[in-house]
Amino acid sequence: MDGGGDAQVNAGHGSDSCVAEVGVQIHHSRRLPDFLQSVNLKYVKLGYHYLVSNLLTLCLIPTMAVILVEASQMNPDDIRQLWLHLQYNLVSVIVCSAVLVFGSTVYIMTRPRPVYLVDYSCYRAPDELKAPFERFMNHSRLTGDFDESSLEFQRKILERSGLGEETYVPEAMHFIPPRPSMAAAREESEKVMFGALDTLFVNTSVKPKNIGILVVNCSLFNPTPSLSAMIVNKYKLRGNIRSFNLGGMGCSAGVIAIDLAKELLQVHRNTYAVVVSTENITQNWYFGNKKSMLIPNCLFRVGGSAVLLSNKSADRRHAKYKLVHVVRTHKGADDKAFRCVYQEQDDAGKTGVSLSKDLMAIAGGALKTNITTLGPLVLPISEQLLFFATLVVKKLFNKNIKPYIPDFKLAFDHFCIHAGGRAVIDELEKNLQLLPIHVEASRMTLHRFGNTSSSSIWYELAYTEAKGRMRKGHRVWQIAFGSGFKCNSAVWQALRNVKPSHSGPWEDCIDNYPVKLLL
Repeated sequence: MDGGGDAQVNAGHGSDSCVAEVGVQIHHSRRLPDFLQSVNLKYVKLGYHYLVSNLLTLCLIPTMAVILVEASQMNPDDIRQLWLHLQYNLVSVIVCSAVLVFGSTVYIMTRPRPVYLVDYSCYRAPDELKAPFERFMNHSRLTGDFDESSLEFQRKILERSGLGEETYVPEAMHFIPPRPSMAAAREESEKVMFGALDTLFVNTSVKPKNIGILVVNCSLFNPTPSLSAMIVNKYKLRGNIRSFNLGGMGCSAGVIAIDLAKELLQVHRNTYAVVVSTENITQNWYFGNKKSMLIPNCLFRVGGSAVLLSNKSADRRHAKYKLVHVVRTHKGADDKAFRCVYQEQDDAGKTGVSLSKDLMAIAGGALKTNITTLGPLVLPISEQLLFFATLVVKKLFNKNIKPYIPDFKLAFDHFCIHAGGRAVIDELEKNLQLLPIHVEASRMTLHRFGNTSSSSIWYELAYTEAKGRMRKGHRVWQIAFGSGFKCNSAVWQALRNVKPSHSGPWEDCIDNYPVKLLL
């Protein structure tokens, strides 16, 4: 979340004490739970959920039974009378048939075209770009840009961040002193984007010339020619390609890019769309001592993804997922939300991204708005009625009643929460009442790859696939936060039992996960 993972760190005060404790306290009780009550309540809720969700089906079954019984009792005279009745009302039959045909045609022509996710790939940097904590701190000290207070601050952030010892930083940051430059930034972007795209084209056997739509998002690096133009040049894409380059939209831009591609696929028939999501670190490393601007240095790491979408009906057979919903929330009209993730210069004239101490509260408000919109689209009717009933009772009788929190576990099988930082994952796990396994993909992605910005949700999906957990019909909720401030959601449905693609980011390390994280 634009470096907002550890926004519990009150970085704006400029002292080491501003580092908040991050982690979940696990309390052990020696008493066994009351299994009788818990099991009864569990099955009462499941039964209620099944009854309400299948109410239409349960009503149709007896209706169809009555119709079949009546039809079975009809004799030849009854059938002949019905035929004569239709003959004398031929005009009515023709009109009804015409209306039915016309309505069906309009529906078929105007219904949204399904969008399929054929495959995707995630970039994995070479081992020589790994940045263990000790090397990171040594390099930070040797650059001479940070005072002791800032170095200690970074050390504490790293220890509580949830990142592991195998994340990657760009090549320019491995030199002493670092060598950030336009050429080095271009090289980083090329390696990430082309690395992900090469793998995608090999795995799908799709020729670059067949790509009709290209959307690239990168928040902080927007050279001329654009990143999308670099891809067109590299793969010699066709001249009439619809290409777009999204900049400055933060860690949620990956979902925005998917939404843009989806809208374009509604207009352009029988075509492929490629969405590339990345971030550039080389030119955006902060070399100052303002603590609110040091947090991104500790969290952001090299990464990127490439996604192949299609609206071709023939691709459904071998596609991995179908796009079900995209819900976008923008809180930019509020000044605090607009400035909570803000690129600026410090008092010494050094540029960086500043994170406000209000970031978590603002993210919570954006999330609330987003799930309020998403809920009616995905939640079972039972959960919606419970939420509405609680709201009415609270309004009319008792204002002290806690609002009912819908159980999103009934709507989704897997959760891909943007790996912005440990605090983000902790808060969503708590507020959405998720189980540890639901946030495992997010925690392990943060541990292995760090905050890779808008591409992190794809590393998380790849983790779920590598663990063999994705089954046909499963629903996946990708949720991301970004500057502006934005909260965006994408919902996918698996079209088959999904296996990991070749050269996936977890291919040689999935058996090492999950790892036990220090609290």
